[in-house]
Amino acid sequence: MLAEKQIQQAHRKAVEYFQRAKIALTEEEKNRIEIADFGLGDLERTGLQLLVYVNNDRYCAKEMVLFPGQVCPEHRHPPRGNLPGKQETFRCRWGKVYLFVEGEPSGPPQASPPQGDEKYYTAAKQIILEPGQQYTIPPNTLHWFAAGSEGAVISEFSFPSDDASDIFTDPRIVRVPEP
Repeated sequence: MLAEKQIQQAHRKAVEYFQRAKIALTEEEKNRIEIADFGLGDLERTGLQLLVYVNNDRYCAKEMVLFPGQVCPEHRHPPRGNLPGKQETFRCRWGKVYLFVEGEPSGPPQASPPQGDEKYYTAAKQIILEPGQQYTIPPNTLHWFAAGSEGAVISEFSFPSDDASDIFTDPRIVRVPEP
């Protein structure tokens, strides 16, 4: 669990990254930035800062910040009801994103899982996204992503998001913390 001071520092830093990417946010939006450590308490290595603009029964739009070298852990979005699972398009706005999806390795990886956690990262096909580039992840596809040396800002457009139904490869992960 993160200390309140860590959460506040990450929040301020996320706002700075949105400013670098020239993404204008209202004060209300800045206050809604979520700091996700996935229950591991190691935000510097494994984490994500995100702002959800809209998430309804038809679509979801959000912005995500990754600090330098920070990794969003491997997971998939399984089928739910009549939906085949969340399909999402990542668009890099600033920095560099190393996205890994299921498939054969596509050259030497430019990013690595957090040291000691490698066994929880199996997706090996690497897609490198720079500003203006995007990639669509099919539903129910294992994937993880990491920021380059400067960090990254990513826009996500997707089917409705239900974080509680995401399935992570690492059994220690808690995406939706208990109140």
